[in-house]
Amino acid sequence: MALRQKRRFAGLQKGCIASRMRKFFNWLASLSVHHRLPTFLFVLLLSGIAVSGYTHPEWITIDLWQDVGEPGRPSRSQREDVDPEPSVSPISLSNSDAVLVIEGDNFFTPAGADALRAIVDDLQSLEQVAYVLWLGEVPPLNIFGLPEPLLPKPTASKLRFERAQKKASEYPLVGGQLLSDDGETMLMMVSLDYFFVFDNTEATTLLRDTALDALKRHPDVDFRVRVTGRVPSALAAIEMHEKNQLKYQLFGYGMILLMSLILFRGWRAVVIVALAPILGVFWTIGFIQFFDYQNNPLIDVILPILVSLVGLTDGVHLMVQIRKLRSQGLEKIEAASQALRQVGLACLLTSVTTAIGFGSLMLADSVWVQQFGFCSMIGVLLCFIAVVTVIPLACSSPLANKIEAGQETSLIDRNLSRIGGVIHFVLNNRRAVGWTGVGLTILFVICSLQLRPDQRESDALPESAEATQALYHVDRAFGGLEFSSIRIFWGREIKAGSAEILEVVSKVDDLLRREELIGHPLSIRNLLEAQPGSGPLEERMTLIELLPPQLKRAFYSPQQRRTTVNFRVQDLGIAAYGPVFERVEAGLAAIMAQHEQFDLELTGRAAWRWRNLYQIVVDLGLSLGTASLIIWLVLTLVFKSLRLGFISIIPNLFPLAITGAYLFFAGYNLEIVMVCNFTVCLGIAVDDTIHFMTRYLDATEEIEDNTAAIQSAFTGVGTALIMTTSVLVAGFGVVIFSDSRDHHIFAVMGAITVAAALFCDLVFLPALLAMFGTRSK
Repeated sequence: MALRQKRRFAGLQKGCIASRMRKFFNWLASLSVHHRLPTFLFVLLLSGIAVSGYTHPEWITIDLWQDVGEPGRPSRSQREDVDPEPSVSPISLSNSDAVLVIEGDNFFTPAGADALRAIVDDLQSLEQVAYVLWLGEVPPLNIFGLPEPLLPKPTASKLRFERAQKKASEYPLVGGQLLSDDGETMLMMVSLDYFFVFDNTEATTLLRDTALDALKRHPDVDFRVRVTGRVPSALAAIEMHEKNQLKYQLFGYGMILLMSLILFRGWRAVVIVALAPILGVFWTIGFIQFFDYQNNPLIDVILPILVSLVGLTDGVHLMVQIRKLRSQGLEKIEAASQALRQVGLACLLTSVTTAIGFGSLMLADSVWVQQFGFCSMIGVLLCFIAVVTVIPLACSSPLANKIEAGQETSLIDRNLSRIGGVIHFVLNNRRAVGWTGVGLTILFVICSLQLRPDQRESDALPESAEATQALYHVDRAFGGLEFSSIRIFWGREIKAGSAEILEVVSKVDDLLRREELIGHPLSIRNLLEAQPGSGPLEERMTLIELLPPQLKRAFYSPQQRRTTVNFRVQDLGIAAYGPVFERVEAGLAAIMAQHEQFDLELTGRAAWRWRNLYQIVVDLGLSLGTASLIIWLVLTLVFKSLRLGFISIIPNLFPLAITGAYLFFAGYNLEIVMVCNFTVCLGIAVDDTIHFMTRYLDATEEIEDNTAAIQSAFTGVGTALIMTTSVLVAGFGVVIFSDSRDHHIFAVMGAITVAAALFCDLVFLPALLAMFGTRSK
């Protein structure tokens, strides 16, 4: 019975796709090793094409993406039937380049007012400062009224200052906008002239230092000054990214190199293994220059890591096999050829399944995700070519002299027999271990599905940076540093000055004020309510002509048939604001149903992140599931066994599920960096599983007993599995200490996923193969 089962399974193996692919590798092994010159010329050709991508990408231009950047919601403001706008520069609270955040409790005192004016004078004396909008510069609401400043002169009385503070807090453009509700934080909105900005510090620390120097001349006031805003935050993110990327890439790759030297016990093997991922990344970055991917951050940051890790895992498996064959007495050329025949099929399967999985990302709605999937597919395939050409070439050259030295006494090989005790325990308790693996995977998947997409602007900033801390303070004091808006458009049937315009604005304003996370809505309603007098809407709309042109133009444009309601948004993430924006859009739809001549749209960077970044995370998550399904289908077809396809699900899914459960219990939401990490680690987990299962299937052709075949597979790939995991965990471990939040999360997730993949391949996978693989005697 067992012999018949064994023959049946062997017949299945001979008829499956894997058998045909093995014949291809026999030919490829012969070509790569025994015909080295054509192979070397082929490598040079690919390198030359990659070099042209770095130097002259315009030689080959392939534009697969017609849209530039991320797709956004088209603005209804792009209309052809509107009148030209008057040449008036509107006041803007949201378009400043930098924000000076000043904290104190004595702004409305003679000393405080004098110090604030000194700060503004010194700032405006800088060549790079074009304009400073602050409490002392806002125009009066009534153009026919006397221009009385909101901040009195230092010679004014105490009573005058008290009245001025009350008046300022009631002024719509100041209270909650330039002055906090508690009166202890003031904002100065700085616009820069970039013609005079020659250094990053001139747009950041120089502004703060100038303000502090002004305060030194006023020792009787105690103000705290910090700088934040669009430009300082962007520069802080870029500086941290560049510093951490270079620093921790060097640390990470250095740790990988050190661990490889320790485990291989020889520099020659390490150099040869490193050649493949290095060349694979070089080829990939060069080749994708021919495609217009618009500086996609997923490609710039994640793709090199992905390609290098996939290449490293396959390279280690191939090198371990070559060293084993060399230690058995085979010559260099024959050992390289034989190893490629034995391991090459698994390398091809890992590359094909990973490439197909990443190719599924091209079905996403987001252009960034589509580009990332396409370029990842190219990178994985190019890295496979590098592994199966460069490593056999190098191993058949003088560089490979004595690469087998220390193989039998290496740390892992010396202790593999001890680890083998785990396999004996697993096989003796196969049902308990196997069903435990299935149950834990289901449990962790359920926990992972509780994660919700999220993204914050400050995620890209160092936590300790001045711009980050000032942003947090403004969020608390003003209800947000960032602005979003509701744009209100009306048709030609609605006349300028119509009471219905103010009616719609009032409904939108009321809608926003019902949301706790939305701060200080600002519109023509607030400006008109601050005007003296009262009356019906028709009469109040006529008062809008009394507003200063630059103030009126900021919120109301009859020529464009448009008005705007601005509001502040805190940096709490799209997970917090998603339900808010959903309710707002539902409310806007209800208002439009009541006023058919009006169009209302939610705009701003926060709304863009809600729509687009949320969609990116959802796309990546769905594509990750699609990739897993495709990988299962490919393995089922290749091995021509539905049973083996289902067995592969647990070792591929468990590492991702346990990492997702960790994120859930640690209180995280699902961010782009996390889903990208899942994508990277899926490729690594699949690699190890395929190598184990391929070796197991090879063993079943020679060994009748299923248990013995599993033990043989462990002996064949155990060293490589443990070695790749040790190297990668060490590399990720160094990056955990980065002060970049994204780097820290990426490293923690990577270490957990890779370690869990090894555990699953050495514990759950053997148990499942023993339960559902070929039957033993």
